[in-house]
Amino acid sequence: MRKKIVAGNWKMNKNLVDTKSLLEELKSKIGDDTTAEIIVAPTFVNLSTASESLQTSKIKVAAQNMHQEDSGAYTGEISADMLKNIDVDTVILGHSERRAYFGETDELLSKKVNAALKHEMSIIFCFGEELQDRRNDNHFTVVENQLKNGLFHVDTSSWKNIVLAYEPVWAIGTGETASPEQAQEMHAFIRKTIAGAFGQDVADNVTILYGGSVKPNNAKEIFSKEDVDGGLIGGASLDSESFSAIAAAI
Repeated sequence: MRKKIVAGNWKMNKNLVDTKSLLEELKSKIGDDTTAEIIVAPTFVNLSTASESLQTSKIKVAAQNMHQEDSGAYTGEISADMLKNIDVDTVILGHSERRAYFGETDELLSKKVNAALKHEMSIIFCFGEELQDRRNDNHFTVVENQLKNGLFHVDTSSWKNIVLAYEPVWAIGTGETASPEQAQEMHAFIRKTIAGAFGQDVADNVTILYGGSVKPNNAKEIFSKEDVDGGLIGGASLDSESFSAIAAAI
């Protein structure tokens, strides 16, 4: 049975004081009886604090990004070893903002995937089409290519460490909304694509998250879809009431 996950990507938000406060609120609202795996991804400078704060909690910590090399002259970058050293063993790779604002390509992301797997980290791998792709009826092709270019070089055994996160970029902060049916349609296509390359068993067991403006008022309907296994939450993860309500909806 594949894992259900609700992950909160805090992006470039919350200073240290705010981080501590939000973590305490989440610990009080998200109990140990939660059936889904709950993950939060604070900024790099607050990862160590989050890791220490959540040691006795079921809530896990993820990094928002990492470099593909183990060490070297890469000013401002963070390696897998540095993350593991502070008990952070999950990393988000390929987020749409990393692709759009920082020019991360499929080729670069495949190297980051390799680095994470080498260090036995879990990966939340993000991908998804933009509005023009959807309007041109090119969304399936874009998603398939991002998957193939970023992930299809890995061994079948590596899929136990990979979670997929489909982000329809056109439905994030644009006022456009993807319907639960559109989410299910794409998730089913993703699972079929994985099955074609790695077999039905891998496809049936890989967790696929939805990352398109999930809110407390639409989470239950989205999560009820057969191939939607949870969500990668942006803005709503910055509020403990909203995030805990989304976590409860799974």
